[in-house]
Amino acid sequence: MRIFVAGASGAIGRRLVPELIGRGHQVIGTFRSSPQRAGQLRELGAEMIALDLLDAPAVRAAVLDARPDAIVHQATALAGGGFSRKLDRTFAQTNRLRTEGTDALLAAAREAGVSRFVAQSFAPYRYAREGGMVKTEADPLDSAPAAGAQQTNAAMTYLDQAVTAGGGIALRYGGFYGEPADQLVRMVRKRWFPLIGNGDGYSSWIHLDDAAAATALALEQGRPGVYNIVDDEPAPARDWLPELARVLDAKPPRHLPAWLVRLIVGGDAVIGATQARGASNAKAKRELGWAPRYPSWRQGFVAAYAPAARTGQAAEPATGLA
Repeated sequence: MRIFVAGASGAIGRRLVPELIGRGHQVIGTFRSSPQRAGQLRELGAEMIALDLLDAPAVRAAVLDARPDAIVHQATALAGGGFSRKLDRTFAQTNRLRTEGTDALLAAAREAGVSRFVAQSFAPYRYAREGGMVKTEADPLDSAPAAGAQQTNAAMTYLDQAVTAGGGIALRYGGFYGEPADQLVRMVRKRWFPLIGNGDGYSSWIHLDDAAAATALALEQGRPGVYNIVDDEPAPARDWLPELARVLDAKPPRHLPAWLVRLIVGGDAVIGATQARGASNAKAKRELGWAPRYPSWRQGFVAAYAPAARTGQAAEPATGLA
């Protein structure tokens, strides 16, 4: 297929493009502010174009000119940025890409007659904080997200609904890891990521290589709908956070009581740390024939962040075939 990848120079895009080319597809990728990364992808065989996804006429022209068989929406605006206490502030531009950018791509896809459409969504912290700790795609989302994340949650819900209503696929990825110097790694090394309260809140993780592999399979054979793209082991913070610190050779995370965190920064942080639900990958494994190379963050953290990995002795990237 000819595949139009919006956000090809991003964290997943840089892994997805070679995955697609290796599977025999032609890739037309977009970038906005990473010409060096775009050049690296050109060397792999991708056609790269500069594009602002919030410029709807430019998006229309680019898609019609590319004449793709499929479109993948991986555009975000998080590279190199820090995180504020309010997610809505951190994700403001990304929220626009997930609403206005999604609308522009969907409109261009309809005009170009493109029926295969896959878009990046997110699973952690979104499912209703009730019942079991691990949720499927059929379970309800949180109707009352944290005050500082309401716009961010609304943007992801908008993307899910708009894409699936148009016959496309929304991939709810787990928390990404695999970049040696990502924000989470820096915070854990500096002990800026504390264990809050009992640490009962669950997270679901996905190595970036596994995310790219699952995306390629969804593009080739997925049916319209929502898929959780996460590993096999959703886990509470009390399990994964100390293990990540150990792998990084960092000091153990500080332990703060929930009442103190609530007093200093408000209740939003406490909610995620103590009540968040994880996500099940059973549907993606069943319907896509996907098996993550790193079934658990336990193996994935070591492969990505252990000293051997940091000195170039890590395993080769995954192919994603079950």
